Amino acid sequence: MLQGTGSDVGKSVLTAALCRIAKRRGLSVAPFKPQNMSNNAMACRDGGEIGRAQALQARAAGIEPNTDMNPVLLKPQTDRAAQIVVQGKALTTMEAADYMAKRDTLMDAVLESFTRLTEAYDLVFVEGAGSPAEVNLRARDIANMGFARRANVPVCLIGDIDKGGVIASVVGTQTVLAPEDAALINGFVINKFRGDPRLFDDGVTFIEDRTKWPCLGVIPWLHATAKLPSEDAVVLQRPTVPNAGQIKIAAPMLSRMANFDDADPLKLEPNVDFQWVPPGKPIPRDVDLIILFGTKSTIGDLVFLKGQNWHHDIIAHANAGGHVLGICGGYQMLGRAVHDPDGVDGAPGTAEGLNLLNVETVMSGTKQVAQVQATSIETGAPIEGYEIHIGDTSGSDCVRPFSRIGARTEGARSRSGRIQGTYLHGAFANDAFRQAWLNRFGAPETAALNYEALVELALDELADGVESAVDIDALFGLARTPF
Repeated sequence: MLQGTGSDVGKSVLTAALCRIAKRRGLSVAPFKPQNMSNNAMACRDGGEIGRAQALQARAAGIEPNTDMNPVLLKPQTDRAAQIVVQGKALTTMEAADYMAKRDTLMDAVLESFTRLTEAYDLVFVEGAGSPAEVNLRARDIANMGFARRANVPVCLIGDIDKGGVIASVVGTQTVLAPEDAALINGFVINKFRGDPRLFDDGVTFIEDRTKWPCLGVIPWLHATAKLPSEDAVVLQRPTVPNAGQIKIAAPMLSRMANFDDADPLKLEPNVDFQWVPPGKPIPRDVDLIILFGTKSTIGDLVFLKGQNWHHDIIAHANAGGHVLGICGGYQMLGRAVHDPDGVDGAPGTAEGLNLLNVETVMSGTKQVAQVQATSIETGAPIEGYEIHIGDTSGSDCVRPFSRIGARTEGARSRSGRIQGTYLHGAFANDAFRQAWLNRFGAPETAALNYEALVELALDELADGVESAVDIDALFGLARTPF
């Protein structure tokens, strides 16, 4: 199990790297995260959903993702409440305090999923959540030491030197842990080192002397991580790297934005200059396209969007002949209204939409989660993607759908074709569709980016970097039969 001294220390990408390394060594391997909190989710073939990071880790392992890999997924809807997804199925929405008081009741489901994985694979890499040093949460913990103790899983602690204070964070973690928990830690790894790692030799020695844990490696800053799908909203706080692409795309950062990894292929496309617009900033006037991404609370984010005055920017952009695309919750916002009489996606009520598409959405209690094979109506290009949404959208603009999925159609387009909405996630990861769709903005006819190949190359580069810096034999040698 990989646990971290804090959030965003690199547990997810290191788990992916270790899965790829194990696969290359001929082992059958699977990822596992007992509890994840993220609005970036992925639909599995069985109709359930898991965190996006576990889907990427499964890809690194060369296996199909399934709901056992992330048995508890928390999808925040407000600052204090989240939807609880257990073994792929949404169960309820719960206030944080209530969840923290009851989460240990989910341990049976967690252990059930973990047992199935350990019986099916040679090796399972477990990713913790946050930090085990949050001892105030230890009593009912299912994500870190609570799980590790129940399953008797050895732990490697990850420290992020890029944040500063890594010596204190590693040594301090041992200091605050109960002795029984600390005994499960069999080594540590320092991550995200910039420069000559030999300069940290004395730091390694100090940590080893104080903790009696061996250092299993000092991993350099690996640029391959920037090419991998985004896991959670932490990445949105990092500055966008400017791109000289001639197609300018802007996307406002909604407060409960979900599945914003839909933007990743566009951000890597040489022909595109993509930028996130943070709260407090207007949407630039000179962009070709504004994208409204998904959200875990459509009405809540409509209120947030209007509070930022972004509705004025979007409507002015559309009135001036600009293009707007809404994906999932963003699609719902583009319509005349969103109705949620039963409060299935937040507080009950109705919110006026942006009135850019002649559609309305009624939230329902049935959640649509599915992998799909679609065809773009406009371009004719195939789309392999997935749907994760609640709500039924209808209206006259639906007669011009975005795509066809078997015998049914989905999405809507305005008469001009400049305003479009779709429930499909993952569409831009399809090279043929992305290229055809961008052609309207003057993109070269020849595709400049093979996105899937780039992700595979990035996973291999990530694995190479980790393998050269970590004592993999020692790390793999810690594995043992659980329970």
